[in-house]
Amino acid sequence: MTANKLLFSTIEVTRQAFYKTSLAFAIVNLKPIVPGHVLVVPTRPVPRLADLNGPELSALMSAVQRVGKVIERVYGADALTIACQDGKAAGQSVPHVHFHLLPRKLHGDRFSENNDEIYPALEHSEANLSDVLAVSKSTKDLSKEGRFIEGVEPIKMDADEERKPRTMEEMVNEAEWLKGFFTETSQQENVDSTA
Repeated sequence: MTANKLLFSTIEVTRQAFYKTSLAFAIVNLKPIVPGHVLVVPTRPVPRLADLNGPELSALMSAVQRVGKVIERVYGADALTIACQDGKAAGQSVPHVHFHLLPRKLHGDRFSENNDEIYPALEHSEANLSDVLAVSKSTKDLSKEGRFIEGVEPIKMDADEERKPRTMEEMVNEAEWLKGFFTETSQQENVDSTA
């Protein structure tokens, strides 16, 4: 990982990142809905999927695919729920395109009996985020320049009592653990491509 700061909208997420390319990155989630719930985000902060150029969209989808394979394996999942809330009317609360990747199990995750309940849970998980992010005009101006944002208040999440916000230390520990799987995957891909 480079020393460049990564922004999810105006929120610096460098320490929560576990996968990065020049055009996309993946971060662990502050309040995961299921174990292994992560986000895949384009490097350039744009609000909607249609705002991405061709190379960015391609890189984002490649990152979703690569991160998804690893997350599914690492968390012992049978499948993935992959979701993108593209616009405020769709439930997007952070104005930066992102995909949720949620490892799923046929039996044993909290949504296995009623699979469709995961979608309201996703919407609820972000519903109030935009209302509580402290984003001043000067912060918005700085974010356009892609610089680190100082003075942004900590994120306060919705009142979902089942999912307490994790500490920075918990998120960093998970991100560091996940980074190791991408190093292993890269080494295996290199071996496979030379065989």
